[in-house]
Amino acid sequence: MIADELIGTAHVPDGVELRLIRRGDEFTIVLERNELMNTRVSESERALATMTFERLAGRDAPQFLIGGYGMGFTLRAALAVLGADASVTVAEIVPEIIEWARGPMESLTAGCLDDPRVVLVKDDVAMLIASAENAYDAILLDVDNGPDGLTRRENDLLYSPVGLKAAMTALTPGGILAVWSAHPDDAFAARLRTAGYEVDEVRVRSRPNNKGSKHVIWFARKAK
Repeated sequence: MIADELIGTAHVPDGVELRLIRRGDEFTIVLERNELMNTRVSESERALATMTFERLAGRDAPQFLIGGYGMGFTLRAALAVLGADASVTVAEIVPEIIEWARGPMESLTAGCLDDPRVVLVKDDVAMLIASAENAYDAILLDVDNGPDGLTRRENDLLYSPVGLKAAMTALTPGGILAVWSAHPDDAFAARLRTAGYEVDEVRVRSRPNNKGSKHVIWFARKAK
């Protein structure tokens, strides 16, 4: 029996405490009793990037914005499919998340933060969205367990009518706002449609080979 080892703690600005746990070769980031992410369960986080890329096929020099580095699954999946002309901005508000990526989880990170296509911004993704206009072909959000402010109450704004309008302004015509969630949320899907997006709701298994629990990704497209 391999015991859990506490590697470090982090405080989300104006939010909760996160803990990084290691068990053998496995890492987990937890909030109280909630498992936010785990190195064994990452298929839907990868799909957030790959399925967005598929929906933007044919775009030259696509500009991606990823909200929340987490364990880097979405970033690495994006880099694997994007060409050399692409740019990926990653917004991570918790400094320790990046310290863990470059420290105890360095082998998992595999140098993705040093890819020349990546711009790392240690700030709130909402700030980048609010300051942009027709700037991003895709905005990928995985900053909570769903469209609510679990880790930080201010994140509620991202999923509100005001936040959805800001994201639409930040997107290029035909661009996609992709939102990951551990669970369905009919009210959020309705807000996306009310905001004027064309919405595709997809269920994705958390593990390869169609195994594990089903997560939800909303692909919300701005009109061209």
